[in-house]
Amino acid sequence: MPGNHIGRACRLALAATALLWLPVAAQAQTGAAPVWPPKLVRIIVPFGAGSSPDIIGRVLGDSLQARYPATNFVIENKPGASGNIGTDAIAKSVPDGSTIGISLGGPLAINTLLFARLAYNPDTDLAPITMLTQLPSVLAVPTSLGVNSVAEFLVRVKAEKISLAYGSIGAGSLSQLCMEAIAQKAGVQLLHIPYPSSPAATTALLRGDVQVACLPAIGVTPQLPGGLVKLLAVTTAKRSPFLPDVPTLTESGIDVQSDAWNALVGPGGLSSDVVAKINADVTQALAEPAVIERLKAQLITPVPSSPDELRKRMRDEKAMWADVIKAANIRIE
Repeated sequence: MPGNHIGRACRLALAATALLWLPVAAQAQTGAAPVWPPKLVRIIVPFGAGSSPDIIGRVLGDSLQARYPATNFVIENKPGASGNIGTDAIAKSVPDGSTIGISLGGPLAINTLLFARLAYNPDTDLAPITMLTQLPSVLAVPTSLGVNSVAEFLVRVKAEKISLAYGSIGAGSLSQLCMEAIAQKAGVQLLHIPYPSSPAATTALLRGDVQVACLPAIGVTPQLPGGLVKLLAVTTAKRSPFLPDVPTLTESGIDVQSDAWNALVGPGGLSSDVVAKINADVTQALAEPAVIERLKAQLITPVPSSPDELRKRMRDEKAMWADVIKAANIRIE
């Protein structure tokens, strides 16, 4: 009958409408975050302007801004407490994709071993998104020391009646941990002299105020033409493409690796969908030729990863330095 046909058509229309609304209803029930990015995205950098994380953040921000012109990507520098202040700000932000941040091995892993208490827990209060970059560090000595290899340096150290001094970019920094690991592996004693920055430590090395240092390569390589400094090794697992003639520490008989790396993280409650979207966008950005060239100028190599790979890197970093920190009794109050 006509009435039955009309009723059946209405029921079909209602059923179709209900199906269309199912994703919206499911999203409301699960509290899923909106599609990334929102109108404003803060990229927090826990270090000062001009630092490697800051440079990486601005390169990444420029790429994302070009892709999403309707969104305003803003870099916020929040330095202090070995990167803990800015990383805590990331952890405490609203988990809706409007705040992400660039941090590194210290605040993401090592600082849990160095500080009696952190205001955040890297394992639960942060959402790993992707690895970003790797930066080689170098073991460098003043040319005036008269050594040309790690082996010759260790012979010199053992022959000295007093401990030779090494410079670092601060207590608990990767540069200190690298030197302590080398000393422990080689069975030698070295005197630690911390400096407030990589440029200050490099200057001390050039003047001969310290006899060795493990520093970011970008801070030392500009000094090579002057002939006052010599590179003995790189600290990466493999030789750096930027310094192909410089052997690794492992090649030099010291089984120490000290990779400086940066990663992108968000607050712990960030949804997996938003994490996946940001990961895909950032991975694409790191593959852009213009981005690669800008990072290459700073001796930085893009190394994007999955969130799980970044989480593993954070765990591995902590495990790698635990014994070194304990043996050297390094603590930051």
